[in-house]
Amino acid sequence: MRTEDVLAAIATGLWRWDNASGIVSLDAEAARLLGLPAEPVRLSEAAVRSRFHPVDWNEIDGVVNLAVAEGTLAEARLRIMDEHGRVIRTVRSRSKPLIEGNDYQLVGTLQEVAEQLPGTAARTPITGDWRRSREAFLLDAGRALAEARSTAEVLRVAASLSMPGFSPDGLAVFGVAGERLTIIGHHGHSEGDEGPFSSMSLDTDYPAAEVVRTGRAIYLPSPEEYLRRFPTTWPLAQRFGRRSWAFVPLVVAGRTMGAWMAAFKHPVAFTPDERSVLTTVARMLAQALARAGVAESERELSLGLQRTMMPVLGPGIPGIQVAARYVPTGGGLQVGGDWYDMIRLPGGSSRTGGHGPGRIALVIGDVQGHDVRAAGLMGQLRIALRAYASEGHRPDAVLARASRFLYGVTDGDDGDGGGPRFATCLYLEVDLETGTVDIARAGHPDPAVRMNDGTVLLRPTAGGLPLGIDPDTDYPTTRLTLDPGETLMICTDGLLETGGHDLDSGWERVRRLLESHDGDDLERLADALVEAVHGPGSHHTTGPLADRREDDIAVLLLSRRPGGTVQEAPRRTLMTIAQAEPERIAEAREQVRQLLHDWSDEDQLDAAVLMVSEMVTNVLVHTDGDALLVAEVACGEKTRRLRVEVSDGSDELPHKRHPGEMASSGRGLILMEMLADAWGVDPRGEGKAIWFELNEPDPEGGCCG
Repeated sequence: MRTEDVLAAIATGLWRWDNASGIVSLDAEAARLLGLPAEPVRLSEAAVRSRFHPVDWNEIDGVVNLAVAEGTLAEARLRIMDEHGRVIRTVRSRSKPLIEGNDYQLVGTLQEVAEQLPGTAARTPITGDWRRSREAFLLDAGRALAEARSTAEVLRVAASLSMPGFSPDGLAVFGVAGERLTIIGHHGHSEGDEGPFSSMSLDTDYPAAEVVRTGRAIYLPSPEEYLRRFPTTWPLAQRFGRRSWAFVPLVVAGRTMGAWMAAFKHPVAFTPDERSVLTTVARMLAQALARAGVAESERELSLGLQRTMMPVLGPGIPGIQVAARYVPTGGGLQVGGDWYDMIRLPGGSSRTGGHGPGRIALVIGDVQGHDVRAAGLMGQLRIALRAYASEGHRPDAVLARASRFLYGVTDGDDGDGGGPRFATCLYLEVDLETGTVDIARAGHPDPAVRMNDGTVLLRPTAGGLPLGIDPDTDYPTTRLTLDPGETLMICTDGLLETGGHDLDSGWERVRRLLESHDGDDLERLADALVEAVHGPGSHHTTGPLADRREDDIAVLLLSRRPGGTVQEAPRRTLMTIAQAEPERIAEAREQVRQLLHDWSDEDQLDAAVLMVSEMVTNVLVHTDGDALLVAEVACGEKTRRLRVEVSDGSDELPHKRHPGEMASSGRGLILMEMLADAWGVDPRGEGKAIWFELNEPDPEGGCCG
């Protein structure tokens, strides 16, 4: 005798559920116990679920998940319901999960049992009940909807809600525009299905329209009930093949702002408990949509404000490529004081006496604060800087005038009790023909340059106080040369410090990204810089690494792109160390280390840093002028060569001394004689230059690879 016949003889049915396909196979006895014709059948999960009481289905789902996780038996009592929602019998289910990779099959039996007596405990491992399941679901739903920050996110959360025992498979959120019904969003339907409902008059004989008119929910437990109450629009709903519908009003502050439809492919009786869940979810959904609408309006306002204040870089300028990004990160209206600008300057190239490709100014800055006041000051300051630059002033004069302007606008206090406002700023004047860049800095992070071979240097520049603090502050100018193919990056401190970094560690993160990039596509590089800080972007959030308390971000990239093949140029860095800034000796040492980042001989690297320190210190101690450091890595026939020059305005030539053991100075030239491959002192008009050279013994990178 077959196993199926034995089981049928003892009124026990056999079933198998394939989790991967969602198909449930029933033998004849199992089908009979579920109220179906007594013959083997294969049904969808939804069809089988419609035969169980929704409370029991919700609880058995947890039992099955536990059995799959632990590899144990799943056992429970289940109430079987007919098509009218009446309980016809109670069965006992016992099943065993058969795990196959990430999927599993459940093989089990069904056997009818006596109805449980009132007041007695069921002999089942189920520990939850409808009330606890409902409360847990509502807590989770409320938290998820409260965290949604946009309408699209609210709709995604609503679509993912798994209600206890009767999860809908079709959702739609209706809004109101004048006297017409609109579709805000839907789930479980195909594109274009919303067409007939997207602009429906509120007078239409349709459940959602009636809900909006009356503010009362409508529950339709069967197609027959739908047809009876709304015969005109029943053909629109009939084609979706649903069995039950709930239309619940979305009410905010006593006003019905729309309706929420939950549609089911299995029959739902809409018991008082089920209606309570749907009504509660509708209230939370309405509040979430209202919050998202306000937030989106504020974001649109702030973005519109920023768009009016941020420049459009305009058509391409021959010989250069420019890319920029601005990302508001702060809270509130997400407006702040960061900005960038590119200004066409009057006249042509300085070398050609006003003719040629001309000059441009690049400006980047950050007004203190993340509010409308900061954004307003930023707009005023940007306009003032444009005006001063267009008048033809040099970079130092532009910043000096801008500082006096900002000081006068705030008059030492911004009027809101928060103290005076100031702004950091970096102003660069670029000669497009020669590549010379004159820089004036007001308390802002230094620029960085990516060379043709991928070496990235942070270029230290002289600077003054932030704008608006002291109206009489001077801003010294620093000059550097941008060779063809090199890329200049300027940014606000938000790019460096976002994500818990300080300026040093943040710069290391940015430097690694600049070095790994090929330097060709500046737009792609700008995106990569922002993503390195914020993580991949999305439509509703700034990314996983960003924090609403952190700073806004502005970054501007410029690269010289002449026609033809870019010639390999030596690596070069240049900086001035003033008498009043001996602390910049450490910056000079760091410049040399960055320049020699791939030098193969660590001992030579340490020697070069030591000699640079000695040479610069000698100028500051023994002369009255500033020291100009020029370091260059060039390729010889077989190896790379480092040449470093430190020049000053003194005519007095250094001479070798023989200090005693206890002497604190006098060893500079002796060190150079011992460590350098070549060195010397060259008179140069008014002043002199001390230099040394080192030849790399076995180059691992660079042009001599």
